[in-house]
Amino acid sequence: MTAPVSGSYEPYDLAVIGAGSAGIAGAVTAFGLGLTVALLDASPQIGGQFYRHPAPALGAVRPEALHHDWSAFSDLRRRLAASDVTHLAGHHVWSVMKEGDGSWAVHAVTGADGTDERPARVRARAVLLATGAYERQLPFPGWTLPGVVGAGGAQAMLKSGLVLPGKRIVVAGSGPLLLAVASSLAAAGARVPAVVEASGYLRYARSPRALVTNPWKAAEALVHGAALLRHRVRLRPRSAVTEVHGTDRVEAVTVTRLDHDWRPVRGTGRRITCDALAVGHGLAPQIELATTLGCATHPLADGTVALALDGLQETSVRGLWAAGETGGVGGAELARTEGELAGIAAAARLLGRRTGDGRVRPLQRRRDRMRAFADVMAAAHAPGPGWPDWLADDTEVCRCEEVTAGRIREAVADLGARDARTVKLLTRAGMGWCQGRMCAAAVACLAARDRAAEPTDARRPFAVPVPLSALAALGESPETER
Repeated sequence: MTAPVSGSYEPYDLAVIGAGSAGIAGAVTAFGLGLTVALLDASPQIGGQFYRHPAPALGAVRPEALHHDWSAFSDLRRRLAASDVTHLAGHHVWSVMKEGDGSWAVHAVTGADGTDERPARVRARAVLLATGAYERQLPFPGWTLPGVVGAGGAQAMLKSGLVLPGKRIVVAGSGPLLLAVASSLAAAGARVPAVVEASGYLRYARSPRALVTNPWKAAEALVHGAALLRHRVRLRPRSAVTEVHGTDRVEAVTVTRLDHDWRPVRGTGRRITCDALAVGHGLAPQIELATTLGCATHPLADGTVALALDGLQETSVRGLWAAGETGGVGGAELARTEGELAGIAAAARLLGRRTGDGRVRPLQRRRDRMRAFADVMAAAHAPGPGWPDWLADDTEVCRCEEVTAGRIREAVADLGARDARTVKLLTRAGMGWCQGRMCAAAVACLAARDRAAEPTDARRPFAVPVPLSALAALGESPETER
């Protein structure tokens, strides 16, 4: 059930934030066990980043052609449509607050870009965070040229808009997402001259148990590998795009071999002609709503930070559950499993029952098996300490505030900065519109110099940009809509 946009919605048993695989699975599971559920998401359509699909107006005949495991999403969509879960589309959640009576207030701005005049508030007895992840970027000379897009962004353009960022696209960075992006771009008609992977794939072999217990992951890799062979896409491991060339937009890239610390090997640079570059260095859990509430976190092997969760997906804050990429990036199947587990746990708590559902133990075993593989994946594609050697002093690191690598190095070497926060105060790196989401990882590495970079664990009072009118509305008492 889709609700109108505006005002105050109350009361619900469970508010689920995020309508991707984890969120939908949690919502329909909790509803099936007797809870009233609100499902909030910024997008006008369900599916999250993984199951992005074209708007009906585009008339796509086979949207499933660009997706892996579309049948699982079709099942979730069918279950959601058959339920009385209230789907609040176009709701950009900026804060979650604990009320004096122990309930939660979920505050959102509304509309396609969050600029509609009336903000919204959803009250609930419990909250499930399924906010997913965002793409991590490491800067390099020329990365701000038009034609450079995120690897996930390129896939999103194709899945939701049926458009390509260029005709000849190099795919680069690190992580298994690159193979999926390259194969989908090539299948859609783009020429992909190379997939440039900064890591190798041999580290997976060091964890044979995780591979044996997750055979479908190897099958996915074989499917993507076969697609790359079919489209004659060259895979270049242990390499990186270290420079982008062009004036008004991308014209070519330089691909350089890397040593085991991700330092460029002198004399190995090769130029590849292209008109677009899709680049990304993995995904970072989107946990701002949780960290603002004081939820415990833990560092992952790839340098990102995830929420610390118990065996039933509850955070360290009672009544607040999380599922999917918030606990570490692991894919859509893991997200569905954790969402279902969280839905069962939340229903048991709110209905005063023991968590004796016969599905719990099998779900936990499946989750633990897939989480073990996710840990191996994070370690295999963790950025090496030598990647800052890609950067010239005039390379912009913080694009919002136009802060260069040279200014950050000066803050560290001459002004005594030893962490990202101090660099931010001295240079404004991370103070722009994205609030460090694009540059925080890079700034932390540059600030650390020869030391290991501390994982960034930013706490922001607002998870998305909020107009002053939304803050002013907090003191008002809007009429209840249900």
